[in-house]
Amino acid sequence: MYIVDEIISLLEEGQQAKAMVKYSHVLKKGNADTQFELGEGLFQLGFLDEAKTLFEILLKKFPEEGEILVFLAEINLELDQEEEALALLERISEQDPSFPQSLLLLADLYQMQGLFEVSEQKILKAKRILPNEKIIDFALGELYAEQGRLSEAVEAYQLVLEEQSEIAGVNLHQRLAEVLSVSGQFEAALPYYDKALNEKLEINTLFGYAFTAYQAGYYRTAIEKFNELKEFDREYHALYLYLAKSYEQEGELEESFQAIKSGILQDEFNKDLFFYGGKIALKLGKEEEAEQMFRDSLVLDPGFTEAALTLNKLFLQNDRYEDVLDLVQYLETLEEEEPQLLWDAAVALHKTENYLEALNKYKRAYTFFKNNVDFQEDYGYFLMEEGKTKEAAEIFNELLKEDPSNEEYLSILDRLS
Repeated sequence: MYIVDEIISLLEEGQQAKAMVKYSHVLKKGNADTQFELGEGLFQLGFLDEAKTLFEILLKKFPEEGEILVFLAEINLELDQEEEALALLERISEQDPSFPQSLLLLADLYQMQGLFEVSEQKILKAKRILPNEKIIDFALGELYAEQGRLSEAVEAYQLVLEEQSEIAGVNLHQRLAEVLSVSGQFEAALPYYDKALNEKLEINTLFGYAFTAYQAGYYRTAIEKFNELKEFDREYHALYLYLAKSYEQEGELEESFQAIKSGILQDEFNKDLFFYGGKIALKLGKEEEAEQMFRDSLVLDPGFTEAALTLNKLFLQNDRYEDVLDLVQYLETLEEEEPQLLWDAAVALHKTENYLEALNKYKRAYTFFKNNVDFQEDYGYFLMEEGKTKEAAEIFNELLKEDPSNEEYLSILDRLS
């Protein structure tokens, strides 16, 4: 089969024109074995149309040969010609040695169409024929994982791992780690991530290991792995937020803040990095930097209400009531209605002696916060200050129902009466 090796080598070297001349020779004059071997090699290299032509020639010579039918069906699936693939697979008899393989291809076809039950039936039928074939267990694992049947997927993958750690180009330790992590079994996933990385260092696997360690509460391990990932690829943007969160969990706020700054250098359009950085800056007492980071996150997403609320809270703590009102007014122009903003605006309007507008905001906010004790107290005191004793009494009577022995409420109601 020297000519097959020569054609494959030419294609791998990028000399396609020369390879196609020799391909034409095999197409017209090659024997069946040469055509089959070349078709297989071309399929593996991704020359699907050329491989398909060879297998179609072979099928005319051997119309019932299951191996040829399987190869042609697989090529058609790669070319998104599903009906042709289905027709070919249905021609393979149950007595053919390639029948189990045809069942797996049918399972793939039905799985792509979302017909998971039919797909499972095909795989289980193949397993009854070849009960110890690990590629079938792997196919079951892949199907169950896609369906979210995670415990069954884990069981299927573990059957494969009894004999091999890699199948169909997939690292089983990595796959099992991912499924365990998705199912919430974070601690159980970590040893498999460790084994996967020992077999092959791959950055997505390393991120999965670090993120799973974070979810499991092993923050020091997470920090170690996120930093290891950063050394390999500083542009892996997803690592920075969780590296910062891991540092925060360890009480290392300055390191957390530096991780956020490093992340922003790599991903300046990530609103979550700015927002989280602002929160860490507040914990460090860096209010100016916090304010700027919250503002930056709002520039990136003007409707980012969580950032707006946190910024407003900072303004209120510092008696910056005009800034509160400016921010609320700005968000209202974007038609962003957030109940907390109504309350914030009511407080700010009250403090700036815009009493009628404050009353309007309080009334609107009351719809959302009528069961919130802090709001009711705030609203009640405002009504008292404005001389609206009847309305204030109604609010404090509501509060008293929730806390009948509260002496402050009783005293207020006594004065109001």
